[in-house]
Amino acid sequence: MEYRKNKKGENISLMGFGCMRFTTKAGRIDLDKAEQEIMAAYNAGVNYFDTAYIYTGSEAAIGEIFERTGIRDKINIATKLPQYLISNRAAIDRYFAEELSRLRTTWVDYYLMHHLTDYSQWEKLKAIGIEDWIAQKKASGEIRNIGFSFHGTTEMFQKILNDYDWDFCMIQYNYLDEVSQAGVDGLHAAAAKGVPVMIMEPLRGGKLVNLLPESAKKMIAAHPHGWSPAEWGFRWLYNQSEVTCVLSGMNSVEMVNENCRIASEAAAGHFTQEDFAFIEKIKAEIKRTEKVGCTGCRYCMPCPKGIDIPGLFRGWNLMYSETKVSGRKDYFQTTVLRKESAFATACVGCGKCEKHCPQEIPIREMIKRADADVRPWYLKPAFSVAKSFMLRGK
Repeated sequence: MEYRKNKKGENISLMGFGCMRFTTKAGRIDLDKAEQEIMAAYNAGVNYFDTAYIYTGSEAAIGEIFERTGIRDKINIATKLPQYLISNRAAIDRYFAEELSRLRTTWVDYYLMHHLTDYSQWEKLKAIGIEDWIAQKKASGEIRNIGFSFHGTTEMFQKILNDYDWDFCMIQYNYLDEVSQAGVDGLHAAAAKGVPVMIMEPLRGGKLVNLLPESAKKMIAAHPHGWSPAEWGFRWLYNQSEVTCVLSGMNSVEMVNENCRIASEAAAGHFTQEDFAFIEKIKAEIKRTEKVGCTGCRYCMPCPKGIDIPGLFRGWNLMYSETKVSGRKDYFQTTVLRKESAFATACVGCGKCEKHCPQEIPIREMIKRADADVRPWYLKPAFSVAKSFMLRGK
């Protein structure tokens, strides 16, 4: 297993165990199976295990497993404050105490503000005293490293990143998300500040494996490297020294062993120019199914009415390169869940965006089509209610 360093110079395994997708039996996590997988990872050198308050049964499961195997003080637990449920200082204490109880521990190694999408969410936490709370927990040893997980734009990521002395952060990042969400610019900005970056969704929830076009699968199968689709995705990430740890939601011992093998063989800088070129060919095959040729360059921005044009187009494209559910989810997380975001229906047809689009996309026409598909009439109330809940009081 390769290791990279946190801010204190401590080793973090390049492969981390994402504890959201354990196998369930009769509606409950299969603890014996999960223990086999966790111990296979531990024995292969994995020392970073990621969970969250809202991952049903996960905190309690790994708490029991770490206790009965006696490895708690030999690994790092990462879990998250459900900031979207927080309205006052007392609630922070209540959720944290519940998490410690579930995890059967007296400290959390890596604690994150969960699912930040907008700076206003961090502002609300600051207003109710989160900075003092963090300082107290770090002083007592109950929290050893503080960070945040993020879905949103690069600009918003960097605003949150620069507003506090973070010990680490977590972003969604893979070869399809290189210029979306925090993106490569966010990754480099964090690295420049010495902030370790943990990666979630390295394979977009398996979509860069299971939902690849058949043409892309055939290209990968014929490549002389002999790497699987998953190995191409992981190695693309491991090649970047700015990446500290890559999470994988593993649910079989075979998957654990394979993923740990890759993490023990891959190192920063091992990709060749031919490898990068091959990844671009795979991306081109994926993009054949897209609805609009937006590259995410953002030259069309800012929109005078607050419409995130690339964000809308990205969600629309993902509906057809992946699934309708994943495309709409991506649009909601990264674009709708921002305080100042506006839907395409706010467009006044000024045409400013089209004057700057290198792809010469008829944006005014296309955003109407995209909005109707991404946000059909029967989902509009749900989008509005969910946004109000996630950003309430912010």
